[in-house]
Amino acid sequence: MRDTPGGRLTHHARGAPLRGRVAVVTGAARGIGEALAHSLSEAGMHVALIGRERETLQVVADSLPGRSICVEADVTDRTALADAALRVETELGPASVVVANAGIAVSGPFDHTAAELWQRVIDVNLTGSANTVRAFLPQLTAARGYFLQIASTAAFGAAPMMSAYCASKAGAESFALALRGELEPDGVQVGIAYLHWTGTDMLTGIDDHPVLEALRRNQPRPARRVHSPDQVARWLTQGIAHRAPHIYAPPWLRWCQPLRPLFPALVARVARRELRDRPGEQLSSPVEVLGAGGRADWYSYQAAPRDR
Repeated sequence: MRDTPGGRLTHHARGAPLRGRVAVVTGAARGIGEALAHSLSEAGMHVALIGRERETLQVVADSLPGRSICVEADVTDRTALADAALRVETELGPASVVVANAGIAVSGPFDHTAAELWQRVIDVNLTGSANTVRAFLPQLTAARGYFLQIASTAAFGAAPMMSAYCASKAGAESFALALRGELEPDGVQVGIAYLHWTGTDMLTGIDDHPVLEALRRNQPRPARRVHSPDQVARWLTQGIAHRAPHIYAPPWLRWCQPLRPLFPALVARVARRELRDRPGEQLSSPVEVLGAGGRADWYSYQAAPRDR
């Protein structure tokens, strides 16, 4: 079930393009990663789950209908990812789909955010993606596979109080675009997934911050809808099956691409109004690592021995 030169699937593979192949999903312990692991497994793939939370990963792996393994690894640790890649190839076979999904977010004013915490978001969301594709690139090249970078509409228009997350997602999009030109001659295709409001634990509490709540409130009604991780995973799986260069979740986001030059000014206008009209104490919210997965990563990072 290999691709033909040029990345087109053979007639036999078109009917079930994912069945029997190996997928790697980072950040697979919860949220979108967990839902995507289920969706890919239901599509017939063998799935390798990579993440920070060993027990949670194992629970997810045990719940999948197909073959799977789970590997506890920090995507900022190149040695750990190299070991994970070896395990995947040995136990499941070479990966033909790799999804760089691992990500964390921090909310709060930039000047109140510890530099180390701000840097950690960049390291996980951007450098972690590069580390992931570097570790699995030999397998992807051999399989003429597909690498999917999970990005966000945060790359369209950066939100105040989310500077590290927005910078990392814009950087991840740019990285994937650059990588696409390098890898396509070898038959490896690179996709970028743009995700909007998704009901993960990372989203919990976003509306408690006045500026972020105002940004969401000022969006058109369809754009305010929160989609379930399962629905987003189905959209991602469809795109993976078609080796899509862009995946939009929800699909109507594709029509926003031509309007992207307008978004930074629109976001800035709403932010200025909210910042002007609200007392300073309402805007000086405490810095918060969003979601259980983000907190697990940050606590593990703080506890790990390292040079300071």
